[in-house]
Amino acid sequence: MVLREWARDAHAAAEEAREALRRVSDDPAALTDDEWVALLGASGPELDALCALADTARRKVVDADALTFVVNRNLDTTVVASGRDDVPSVEELAVEARALGATEICMQGPVPADAPPEEYLRLIERIHGAVPELHLHAFRPPEVRDAADRMGVSIAEFLARAREAGLGSVPGTAAQILDDQVRGALSGGTAPPVGDWVESIEAAHDVGLFSTATMLYGHVETSHHQVSHLRLLTEIQRRTGGFSELILMPLLPENAAPHLAGVATRAVSVRETRAVHAVARLMTVGTIDHLQVAWTKHAPDTTELLLTGGSDDIGGLLIDGTLMPAAGQEAGRVLDVDELIAIADRVGRTPRQRTTGYDIPPADRLVDLGEVRS
Repeated sequence: MVLREWARDAHAAAEEAREALRRVSDDPAALTDDEWVALLGASGPELDALCALADTARRKVVDADALTFVVNRNLDTTVVASGRDDVPSVEELAVEARALGATEICMQGPVPADAPPEEYLRLIERIHGAVPELHLHAFRPPEVRDAADRMGVSIAEFLARAREAGLGSVPGTAAQILDDQVRGALSGGTAPPVGDWVESIEAAHDVGLFSTATMLYGHVETSHHQVSHLRLLTEIQRRTGGFSELILMPLLPENAAPHLAGVATRAVSVRETRAVHAVARLMTVGTIDHLQVAWTKHAPDTTELLLTGGSDDIGGLLIDGTLMPAAGQEAGRVLDVDELIAIADRVGRTPRQRTTGYDIPPADRLVDLGEVRS
């Protein structure tokens, strides 16, 4: 009896997905939340069809033949602002990053609690002063609020001063799932409310900074939470136009907090990951052009599947160098040029270097891609 009920439920789910596929191919904007949820549950032939539709959408929105990437270096704010003798200065790290071909410094994390109130701005000034041509992509919404609180100014005022000091854009990380109950469950009740994240991101956009948009999936959320999260991101984009790209990241078991043991420590399936990326591409058509694969979070085979299922960008090469301090969860993860070229070849695309804002870098900043560059 249980097996028959399971088969009946599976058949019904497949039929719901097929019906949603018919509708999404005509007009993605017309789909209801329940229909997007049905697509998130797609598997087998329905999943393949969903991913094919998402890749068709990609080809209409961006350069169909390109696999874009940026050359960047990650820094952990807490480490580089620690003042420890064994940590190179941010000036040294920026100079080395530029010498190795980077066009971007990505810096996340709070400054130490005992640092001066102006430390966030000082770090921006020091990096920008050392290498003005490097784009500084730094400070998530929690750090933005922390900086404003320490300085006793509004979020908008801090961000305006940060932009004047040399900040180019802000990471839209720490979004997790934009639902207060989910955020509370993930943090053990300590996460700031959704409104704080939205306020900080929109303030950044309002002062002329752009940001990424993100979603952390595969933990305590439901498919309905995922759909609501993506809808909120598209609403923000319609208001501000400030998102440069969307990055979807699974919660890896090794990164789950101890209080989530047994709840949010499952390995996210390839099926779910493919469906989430395909749905995200289709839901954001006309609002967010670029969908990035967080290659550090996936097996290589999965990364390639995502690049043929709606995603157009592979993010950063994440250069190391010899002075690299610890840089959080991605420390030691490097995607070199040869591997990048091989991935592009396997998915039928041509690697194209970009800046943080998806422009073409100056000629003297282009990575040598050999014959593929032409």
